[in-house]
Amino acid sequence: MQTKIDSKISEEIFQWPIGFYSDATAAGIKPGKKDMGWIYSQSPASAAGVYTTNQFQAAPTALTKETINTSHKLQALIMNSGIANSCTGVQGQKDALAMQKMAAKGLSIDPSLVGVASTGVIGEFLPVDLLSKAVTKLKLTDSTDLTKAILTTDKHPKTITIKMQIGQTQVTMTGFCKGSGMINPRLATMLGFITTDAKIDGELLQKTLSAGVDDTFNQITVDGDTSTNDMVVVMANGEAKNPAIQQGSEDYETFTTGLNKVLSHLAQAIAGDGEGSTKLVQADVTGAKSHFDAQKAAKAVVGSNLVKAMIFGADANWGRVLAAIGKTDVDLDVDGVSISINGYPMVKNSQALAIDETPISESLKNPKVEIHVDLGVGNESGTAWGCDLTYKYVQINASYRS
Repeated sequence: MQTKIDSKISEEIFQWPIGFYSDATAAGIKPGKKDMGWIYSQSPASAAGVYTTNQFQAAPTALTKETINTSHKLQALIMNSGIANSCTGVQGQKDALAMQKMAAKGLSIDPSLVGVASTGVIGEFLPVDLLSKAVTKLKLTDSTDLTKAILTTDKHPKTITIKMQIGQTQVTMTGFCKGSGMINPRLATMLGFITTDAKIDGELLQKTLSAGVDDTFNQITVDGDTSTNDMVVVMANGEAKNPAIQQGSEDYETFTTGLNKVLSHLAQAIAGDGEGSTKLVQADVTGAKSHFDAQKAAKAVVGSNLVKAMIFGADANWGRVLAAIGKTDVDLDVDGVSISINGYPMVKNSQALAIDETPISESLKNPKVEIHVDLGVGNESGTAWGCDLTYKYVQINASYRS
C-alpha cells in the first residue's frame, strides 16, 4: 500500500535537476574511451559527503572531504577514471589540487567550491598535462556521458532520477554511481554522485546523507575489500525555489524518503553489477534484538564466499547461510532460527524441513536471489545486498587494470 509520503515521489527518465550541467571527454588515460568529466551547478550548492574508511585514503578523496567540510558548499565536481591517484604521496596531493584548480579556472569559480574524484589503478600518477588539455574541451551540457566515463570494470552505467513534491514545488533528484569490484563499503571502490534542485541546509543534508548511507551503501558487499577512493557526494542547489526544508517537517520526511530511495537503488545496482556476477543477492534478517544485529547478520550472509558460491552453482545448501550467521557475535536463538530462500521455507527452529529442493535450486538460477533469516530473539530487521562469486571474478582480478 502506497503511503502519503511515497505518493509524493515518482521515478523518471534520467535528467539533470534545474541548474545542473555536465560533460565528459577523452583525456587519454583510457585509450579510445571518455575518462574525464565534470558536474556544474549554476549556483553554489549545499553539499554533503561520506568517504572511505580505508587508512590509505586517496588524495582526491581527502581533498573533497576537506573541501566539503569547510562550508558544506560545492559548485562543481571534476572526476576521472583509469587512475585512482592513490598511494601517490605528495605528488598525488599536488595533482588532486591541480585538478581542482583546472576545473575552477574552466568554470570561473573559486577552487574552494570544487570537489575532485578519481577511480582506477592504485599507485599510478595522473597525467596532469593531458587532463589540463582535456578540461578545455568540457562544456556545460545536459549530456549523460559522465555516467559512462567514470566506469572501470562496470558492465553498465547505474543511474536513477526521481521527482518529489516538496510543499507546492516539484523538485528533481538524480543519482549515478560506479562500482563493481573492491566493494565492501564503509565505503569501497565506488563513487556515487547525487544532485538535486531542492533547497536544504548543508549541515542538515550531511546528517541525512550519513544516516541514509548506513542502511544502503554500507550494506552492500561484492568481495569484502575496501578501497581507497570511495565517496558519495550530494549537491543541492535550491534552484527549484522550494522553501528551505526544515528538519522534522513533512517536507523533510519526503526528502529523506526520496534520498534513501536513490541511495538504495544505486547501492543495489552496484551489488548486482559485481565483477563477474550473474545474480543480485538480497538478505533480509528479522527477529533480531537490534537493528545493528540485523544489519550485521544480513551482511554476513551476502558476504560469505561459501554462500556466494552456493548461489552461483544454484545449490540450495542452507547450511552455508546458517554458518555465515553463526560466525558473527549477534544475539540469536540457536534452537529457533528460521531460513527461507526465494520464499521457500527450508529451516525452522534451526532444523531442516522435509522439502523438495528441486524448485528451490531452479529458483536460484533467477537474476535475483532473496534469502530470509529469522533470528528468533526480537523484533528488529535489516537488509544487505551482494552478488554471487563466479569464475569470471577471478579472471578479472587475476590481472586488473582499469
